[in-house]
Amino acid sequence: MSTNSLDVFGPALHADPLDAEYGPALHPDVAADLERKRSVVKNVYKRKYAERAKAAGLANKVAQRSTWDWLAQNLAGECNGTDGKLDIGAFERILELNGVDFSRWTNRSKGWEGRFRMTGRLALQRVVAAAGVLVVEGDEIEAPAEWVAKFRN
Repeated sequence: MSTNSLDVFGPALHADPLDAEYGPALHPDVAADLERKRSVVKNVYKRKYAERAKAAGLANKVAQRSTWDWLAQNLAGECNGTDGKLDIGAFERILELNGVDFSRWTNRSKGWEGRFRMTGRLALQRVVAAAGVLVVEGDEIEAPAEWVAKFRN
């Protein structure tokens, strides 16, 4: 796929006259998720993700539910459909191409997709930072030096 995820998941899902003054609103699904009492991800982190995306002028759910850094943007461009949903098969292919072993991640209880995405991203982050490139189908995407320096162990 190798599209620029900012093009795919662009600035706003809907126009709001107040956006010009206050920035985009929270995506309705993100706002509802912040109201949930029980979640693997603490609300303080969910709120940080959402506020970071809003500050960048992004009102979409995908950006507001992630760190939306270089890796998150590239993974969204490679693994998410236009509806913003993660294509597990595409994500698994990227993990495989980058040498991430996910064979033991077999828990398929409620919410497994989100846990799989988060765990996979963390494992992939270490591998990509060490290699300096993200391997995707038929291509390698060079990681920015600043991103590599931040995540190299």
